[in-house]
Amino acid sequence: MSRTVVSAPPAQAELSGRLPLVMALACGVAVANVYFPQAITPLVAHDFGIGQNAAAVLATVTQLGYAAGIFLLVPLGDRLPRRPLVTLLLSVTALALLSAGLAPAIGPLLAAVAAVGVATVVPQILLPMAAGMAGPERRGAVTGTLQAGLIGGILLARTFGGVLGEHLGWRAPYLVAAVLTGILGLALGFALPRGAPAVRDRYPTLLADTLRLLLHEPRLRRSVSFQVTVFGAFSAAWTAVALLITGPRYGMGTQAVGLLALIGAASMFLAPAAGRWVDRYGADRVNLWCILLALVSGALLLTGLTGGPAGIVGLAAGLLLIDVAVQCGQVANQARIFALRPEARSRLNTGYMTCGFVGAGAGSWLGTRAYTQLGWGAVCALVALAALLALGAYLSGPAHGKE
Repeated sequence: MSRTVVSAPPAQAELSGRLPLVMALACGVAVANVYFPQAITPLVAHDFGIGQNAAAVLATVTQLGYAAGIFLLVPLGDRLPRRPLVTLLLSVTALALLSAGLAPAIGPLLAAVAAVGVATVVPQILLPMAAGMAGPERRGAVTGTLQAGLIGGILLARTFGGVLGEHLGWRAPYLVAAVLTGILGLALGFALPRGAPAVRDRYPTLLADTLRLLLHEPRLRRSVSFQVTVFGAFSAAWTAVALLITGPRYGMGTQAVGLLALIGAASMFLAPAAGRWVDRYGADRVNLWCILLALVSGALLLTGLTGGPAGIVGLAAGLLLIDVAVQCGQVANQARIFALRPEARSRLNTGYMTCGFVGAGAGSWLGTRAYTQLGWGAVCALVALAALLALGAYLSGPAHGKE
């Protein structure tokens, strides 16, 4: 692998004060743009007169666009100064969100949300940036802080989209998100420190290095295997639950989906603790706990078949567990990969997150198909199967000591 490294002074001293919290907030606001469409797909279907399957493609296209953006753009975090790169990407995201909110038909809307997904990769640039600014003894805790913001954004995005969409129509979340993203771009332009790039490699080399890292770093592949399976289960459950809640069994509006997400958002407070657990016990042990939580969540989600208040309570409990499994597992996975090669953290994160969001896109697609063809029970079985695959990857790996 090419490593034309640029010498730069250590940046650990710059990660002080409230900067980690500002970066965490930025992660949450940015990533929410990928997830609030999951709560408003029934509204889009009704407005454009299309089937729910066609409208649910919005979530899949956005996530696959995000995966493409991670692969194509995040490696530039090792090559370009990150502050102007982050500001530019947020500006493009704001324009794409505005286009989505004004889209006259499903075709232009799909094109706009694909652009949103590609450009809104700022969290995946900020995460390795923060890891590089923290000392090894704090890396898990700092990663956990930013991850709390990231997962909070993912979960609260559904509340934001569902409640706003219910009262003002599906276009309102896109238009409000465009304004918030533009403001975020201005704020980060002032808050982020200046910094020199880590390498001077050419862009094709950066992309090739991402693939080489996936081939030659077993611990990176280990993190990928956990993320693809558990995050895929998470996406399947959350994409399908909007169809279940707004369908004949419950007959509720998209606002109810948002309230479920609000309950699950409480799990984001565990991410900093997960970072401390990783620092103390190692990434592998935290991954095992998360896999077992995902398996239990598949069983709890089955109670959604009962309908009524009992079904809602069971859904809330199951979604809360899968939320915790994803966010704490993500902290463990990224702490593992950020410890590998300091000069290639953005490329390591590129390989990891690209695979993860391909898994998320596949999970959304499979969850929708499982629900529409076989019902909610099939979605729960899909969640359990993904957790079992993750457990198999864990058991087939190396000895499970502290990493």
